[in-house]
Amino acid sequence: MGGRALRYELFPLISAEIPDFDLMKALNSGLLPRHYLTANPSKLLSSYIGSYLRDEILTEAKIRNITSFSRFLEAAAFSNGEMVNYSNIAAECGVSSPTVKEYFQILEDTMTGRFLPSYQKKPKRRVIHAPKFYYFDIGIANILLKRGPIVQGSEAFGKAFEHFIYQELYAHSHYSDINYPISYWRTTSQIEVDFILGENEVAIEVKATNMVNSRHIKGLISFAEEYKVKKSIVVSNDPHPRQMGNISVLPWGIFLKKLWEGEIIGV
Repeated sequence: MGGRALRYELFPLISAEIPDFDLMKALNSGLLPRHYLTANPSKLLSSYIGSYLRDEILTEAKIRNITSFSRFLEAAAFSNGEMVNYSNIAAECGVSSPTVKEYFQILEDTMTGRFLPSYQKKPKRRVIHAPKFYYFDIGIANILLKRGPIVQGSEAFGKAFEHFIYQELYAHSHYSDINYPISYWRTTSQIEVDFILGENEVAIEVKATNMVNSRHIKGLISFAEEYKVKKSIVVSNDPHPRQMGNISVLPWGIFLKKLWEGEIIGV
């Protein structure tokens, strides 16, 4: 009967659910409960990818070309947090672009990954239209990318840190019942803002640096010149919160506390 079914979606653990949350552990192990809590997550993650991402998805989606889909899972990982280029991935996997689009749809349908759309509301500047893609958990992306240990200051740390913040935002959007859209903004001249919440309500740039400076906020400034933004925020490893004009620089821990207490975006 209509109206009698409610759907609830559970996500990997969020920082607010974990006492004494350890960022480096989260970035290396991912946030699936069993993986985060174990001392050696690599074997569990590899097993998870083998038994679920490949076997169960292959069975559910009735994919016949196992080899090409296995290649696709790894190729998609290289698109994790990046704009998706179907043609390039198709060439790597030895399949057609329509097949790659079908494979991405399977990842979405099985909630294994999701697209982050580009923000395109009445742009004055020319903007990129291609979506970005994220696997549903950092640990899964780590194994598929063969990243190895993630250490602070590395390129892998920056990418995993951004992925982590996205996971928190996506979970908050749904758990809070606000269900605000999340997108990214990038112009053809390579000016970018990592995450736009709602209808340009909040613009967020994620930087792994310990000291945000003027070059880190260029994207936020450009976005605010084009749209009326309620809040512009840089989430970073800075030791203390501070203001840079109209832009708030927030250490990631303070940002997440404010997010889950409803101070970043509300109803």
